Amino acid sequence: MSELVRFGVSLEKSLLDRFDALIQGRQYTNRSEALRDLIRRELVQKEWRKGHDVAGAITLIYDHHKRDVLGRVTDTQHEFQEVIISTQHIHLDHHNCLEIVAARGKAKMVQKLADALTSIKGVRHGTLSMSSTGREIG
Repeated sequence: MSELVRFGVSLEKSLLDRFDALIQGRQYTNRSEALRDLIRRELVQKEWRKGHDVAGAITLIYDHHKRDVLGRVTDTQHEFQEVIISTQHIHLDHHNCLEIVAARGKAKMVQKLADALTSIKGVRHGTLSMSSTGREIG
C-alpha cells in the first residue's frame, strides 16, 4: 500500500454538511474514503479526455425479435474486436435481452464502439460506464 499523507481542508459549514449528507447516503465510512473516490473519479475522466487506455462496460437492452438487431449487434462487435474483452448475453424475458460488453483500449475507440452499438435500430437503451485500467491512478 502507498504512503498515506494527511492534509487539512477548509470548507464552509453548509458545504461540509451537504458533503456529509452525500457520503452518508452513499454509505461511506468516513470523509477520507469519499474524497479519495471523488479524486479518482476526476482522474479517470481526465484519462478519458486525454485519450489514454481505458476500460469500460457497455450495456444494451434490445428486443431480439426486432428485425436483424442481434445480427447488427454481432457485426458491430466484430468490427471492434480489438477493444472488446468479453460479452455476456442475458435473456430478460420473451422479448428483451441484456448485452454487456466489456471493453479496453484507447478512449476514443471505446466511445466509438459504445456509440455504434447504442445507435443500432432496435436497441432500446444503452449506456457506457467508463473506468480506468488502473495504471494511471492510485
